[in-house]
Amino acid sequence: MKKALITLAFIAPCLVQAAAPARAETRPRGHAPGKHAAVAAREIRDGEAEARLIEIYKLIGQANSREALRKAEGLVKDHPNFQLAQLVYGDLLAGFTRPVRAPGDVPDATAKAAATLLAELRQESQLRLRALRDRPAPGTVPSQFLALSPRTRHAIAVDASKSRLYLFENTSAGLKLLADYYISVGKSGIEKSVEGDLRTPVGVYFITSNLNPKSLRDFYGAGALPINYPNQLDVKRGKTGGGIWLHGTPPAQFARAPLSTDGCVVLANPDLERIIRTVEVRSTPVVIAHNLKWVAPQSLAADSKSFDRVLQNWHSAKSSGDMAKLTAWYTPDFTSYGKTLAEWTPALEIELKQLGGRDILLKDVSYLRWTDSTDTMVVTFGELVKGAKTGRTKRQYWVHQGGQWKIFFEGTI
Repeated sequence: MKKALITLAFIAPCLVQAAAPARAETRPRGHAPGKHAAVAAREIRDGEAEARLIEIYKLIGQANSREALRKAEGLVKDHPNFQLAQLVYGDLLAGFTRPVRAPGDVPDATAKAAATLLAELRQESQLRLRALRDRPAPGTVPSQFLALSPRTRHAIAVDASKSRLYLFENTSAGLKLLADYYISVGKSGIEKSVEGDLRTPVGVYFITSNLNPKSLRDFYGAGALPINYPNQLDVKRGKTGGGIWLHGTPPAQFARAPLSTDGCVVLANPDLERIIRTVEVRSTPVVIAHNLKWVAPQSLAADSKSFDRVLQNWHSAKSSGDMAKLTAWYTPDFTSYGKTLAEWTPALEIELKQLGGRDILLKDVSYLRWTDSTDTMVVTFGELVKGAKTGRTKRQYWVHQGGQWKIFFEGTI
């Protein structure tokens, strides 16, 4: 049996010493007594099925085939729609009668007929293992999260190269990794640019709404969280399309292949349910990148402080009421919800007159940095006139060009 499992075991030894994925406890929901305990866990625990699959891989790597088979049988019983688990279970059964040549070792005729599905499941297996082997160093964060306001309670980052989504809590001590999950992205990969290209966008986005699953087809599973693609940088670059969501899977599927969506980010339903229960509409940022760069939070402090000075200088120009000084902070191609700088300036002049020399206070400031061919800062803050009880939340997009930061979009959200 040990020899028969060599092809399965070659991916498992890396997990014997690997750190387990980050998980936070979830509050159980009621479950009818007498039901299989794992079924109850399936309904309430995000990441539970994957954790059990990884445990099976570890047992295979340790040549403990009988215990691996026992746990695989329990996993497919609790999650009959988990195709990758079914694949591993089938290989374990086959290994008792013949050598297993490769993951998903089925008769040649079956393998030929199901070649695409087998390739997808093998890729899913490798990506799950890779993401769990290549864990971010403890305490590190994605470099895009330069500074988050305390009012931003959670954040999401997607690493498309690993088919992985990371969920963070924004605590008084900084970002804390709560959990991470396997995800699927567009059939054609990432870097969406036009409607219908079957790609997932990359950039800094925000969750815009939480769609009631009762209003959706079963295809979307436990629900959907739309994001604001195209964002203002996408619009500036002429990108088109829309309807990019974080959503679940149909009942017949526990997970989808790594490259299988029309551009959305898709999670297993228990994982999406955890996300839905956690995030906040309009304030939770979603960073989607090809590769996330994980850094120590302290290494971001200098850039955050440097941009603090930039924003304060813009704030001083606005507080001064000097239109010439203020408009110098905006790019010639500036827009605000379809208005050019020339069309938007009269409204700005009226706003300054209404201030009547009163100070403007900036509160709850967040900086999210996106760097590719250009360096962009997405800035969100509350703007409150001194003495007023309420204010507005604004978002600006800044671009670094010619050694200076300038604003190419500003609007109220």
